[in-house]
Amino acid sequence: MFSVRTGYVSITGNFRDNNEDSGLVDSQNRFFVVADGMGGQSAGEKASALAVELIPQKLDQLIDFEQDDANKAADDIDTAVTHANSEIMALGEVDPEAKNMGTTVVFLVQAGGQFLIGGVGDSRVYQLRNGELTQLTRDHSLTQALLEAGTITEEEAENHRYKNVLYRYLGTKEGGGGADAKPIVPEAGDRYLLCSDGVTDWDKTVSTGAEVDAAIKKLMLSSDDPQVVAQSLVEAAQAGGSRDNITSLVVFVD
Repeated sequence: MFSVRTGYVSITGNFRDNNEDSGLVDSQNRFFVVADGMGGQSAGEKASALAVELIPQKLDQLIDFEQDDANKAADDIDTAVTHANSEIMALGEVDPEAKNMGTTVVFLVQAGGQFLIGGVGDSRVYQLRNGELTQLTRDHSLTQALLEAGTITEEEAENHRYKNVLYRYLGTKEGGGGADAKPIVPEAGDRYLLCSDGVTDWDKTVSTGAEVDAAIKKLMLSSDDPQVVAQSLVEAAQAGGSRDNITSLVVFVD
């Protein structure tokens, strides 16, 4: 297990009545999870809260965090995410207030001397290594699919009408199709950001995606205190016109 330090901030933001984001920092720093719920009334809150409760429970049951290799851990993460997806779907069937609820999820899991990183939906994990910021997860949005198909350009994707329409998230049949967990060998000095799209979805009439990435990189380097960095990222997104809940979970590798 690597020595890590963490910071976590989650706010409702300027445009929402309630916070449908959830996050979890494991007390032993074995795993970190961020979820962004969706659905009417309190349904999104329920979905994201279930994700950050049920996935860690399953990880605890299935993974030997010291001994298991990355392949077994990745399979176990898929099992945990599929379990959470099934439970969220089931609750949506029996509870009228939870009908059509869903949530994104992203995670960082420490197992067998590696990090496993992945997710479902459009929350993201970023890595900052040697001054370079890299998005490690792939958005499961219609806009991203169109971009990858070459149907639209990066510029068109910035404000595309399907930008926030997801084709995969927890709470749907497609949500149980695996979590794309990728193994990464962490290095001392690495910094990781797990975030809801509120952190990255600034007002694009003011800031381009490249400008937002540059701001995130600058803020990730702005302090040696991960809690200060997490707070700075949330405040910058709020000031940048983000219209969603804003959640930032920062992991520093020492």
